[in-house]
Amino acid sequence: MSMQLCRVDVADFDRVLTQINDPYERCRAFSALTRVNVLYMIMRAGSGHLGSSFSAADIVSHLLLSELDEPFTPDGDVYFSSKGHDAPGLYAALIGLRRLPEDLLHRLRRLGGLPGHPDVHTPHMAFNTGSLGMGISKAKGLILADRLLGRSRRVFVLTGDGELQEGQNWEALASAAHRGMGELTVIVDHNKLQSDTWVSEVNDLGDLEAKFSAFGWGALRCDGHDFRDLEAALRKRAESFPGQPAVVIADTVKGAGCATFAATSMRPGEWRYRFHSGAPSPEDYRTAHEELIAEADAVLRRNGLGPLRVVAEGPLPERRAGDRPRLFQVYGEALAGRARTDRRIVALDADLVLDTGLIPFSREHADRFFEFGIAEQDMVSAAGGLAAGGLVPFVNSFSCFLHARPNEQIYNNATEGRKVIYVGALAGLLPAGPGHSHQAVRDVAALSAVPGLRVLQPANAAEVEAALDHCLATDRSVYLRLESVPVPDEVAALPAGPLVPGRGRVVRQGGRVVVIGAGPTVLGQVLGACELLAPEGLDPTVVNLPWLNEVDPEWLTGLLREADHVIVVENHYGRGGQADTVARALLAAPPPHRPSFHGIGLTEIPRCGADDEALGAHGLDAASLAAAIRDVTTSDLTIRDVTTRDLTIPTRD
Repeated sequence: MSMQLCRVDVADFDRVLTQINDPYERCRAFSALTRVNVLYMIMRAGSGHLGSSFSAADIVSHLLLSELDEPFTPDGDVYFSSKGHDAPGLYAALIGLRRLPEDLLHRLRRLGGLPGHPDVHTPHMAFNTGSLGMGISKAKGLILADRLLGRSRRVFVLTGDGELQEGQNWEALASAAHRGMGELTVIVDHNKLQSDTWVSEVNDLGDLEAKFSAFGWGALRCDGHDFRDLEAALRKRAESFPGQPAVVIADTVKGAGCATFAATSMRPGEWRYRFHSGAPSPEDYRTAHEELIAEADAVLRRNGLGPLRVVAEGPLPERRAGDRPRLFQVYGEALAGRARTDRRIVALDADLVLDTGLIPFSREHADRFFEFGIAEQDMVSAAGGLAAGGLVPFVNSFSCFLHARPNEQIYNNATEGRKVIYVGALAGLLPAGPGHSHQAVRDVAALSAVPGLRVLQPANAAEVEAALDHCLATDRSVYLRLESVPVPDEVAALPAGPLVPGRGRVVRQGGRVVVIGAGPTVLGQVLGACELLAPEGLDPTVVNLPWLNEVDPEWLTGLLREADHVIVVENHYGRGGQADTVARALLAAPPPHRPSFHGIGLTEIPRCGADDEALGAHGLDAASLAAAIRDVTTSDLTIRDVTTRDLTIPTRD
């Protein structure tokens, strides 16, 4: 019999809340039940953050059940998580309190369900978080508004300890003390781990109590899994620091409450915590589920409630493991290989060594690998210094963070005229599960304005190799945009030769409708659209143009000499990206026979959901693109019309 995916019914939460009188036992039972449902939600979704949801579960349970005054009313106390990774834990708690519909347990990271990180369109989410370091500042603004409006309430903010590497946290502290914000309490989920490994091995935070105290904050410490200790710390906070902001450093264990996931179960010398993100293996799920059910059942029985009632929701979802490496993995291996003969190459990372493919480089060239932690501005400016010293720095992070947070530092490096290679993983709309804080769909626009910076997006492994050769050969800085989703088979097979700046390659020879795109997602969906159109006799020409912010006018003129329509499809917002680049080139050097122009891209905030759901919602799946191409070829537009079409459906009312 296949393994069953199981959850706890909300009726068991009702029993806990109404029939356990002891407040500490009530919190303990409530927290145990939320962990069961967090595992269910993440396993069903196929992704999510287990470790931090589990480490924060006891803190969240205590706050919601025992500490906050009227938290679900307009003037009641406010709690939110700044790190946002622990959203599944907060969702499970709110569902257990019947503050969110129980059906949402099945819809984590699905279209119209619960986003991968907090979003204000979900009830009881005060702010959009997940982009780290913003929470304390947002809380300060809320308190300033409360004071102006005569409202009196407390604001509690949960941060991660790795998150405290972001500089904005420290910018926020002094003025909170200066303004005497006694309403503000920050709780640090001090589980000692960040994305990949131990905080102490990345950027040791040192004496946090002393640091907060130096800014004028009250500082306390407690066991974040001991409800009595949590209560005592928060009581002391109110008594000892009534007119000051205060921090409670809650010592926790990442993955707490379950030996399978607990960091305390890591083997000696094991550097990587395996359950920061993603769904566990079926084997780990089975073991962890049994542990969690046993713990929850024991708490209920100890309090006279009888056995836990578990609801089976069918077999575990099947996960197909791709046999082809992702582009960031190809890049990491290739960079390590080239560094063997090119001593100029150095690599910088922002706490994402696994997801940027840099493990091979970090092991083989440890003296030239620099881990900066969650501090992108510092990393990018340091890269400018390395370039000044005659080296070639490769700066790595998720694209959503790399192009935005240190944008001024990237611009400053450009004004110095020295080469820096920026490598953004997780680029584009997909994967859509983490939500809009992690979907990089404005990076091309943001970086195209940087003088001399070339934006290059490879489509497959061969093109990654060619792109890396270009990065090393050119005198210009480059932003290498890497998608992290599997490469479709038809795109993986496309040839790639030496890259010529501004020029693309016809990958499907067809008729007088020319579709231009870049990257595995767009090219895969466009080629899929061509297959759908073939029975109708529609035969588009498909062009892979990996240069996103430049195009060779001569090449473009030759390509479109006999075209009636040109369509640019991009995994990006419709403004400021490749479509604008191609349109400008057409206007500056029009071919004798000017085709109509159409740009297809996002115009709304990216949707969170399964990848196919998100593509369909934004009109970027094969079926929607086929409909768009069909519409273009049958429209009454004259050949002189230049339009940008919006095929994106609205995200919400």
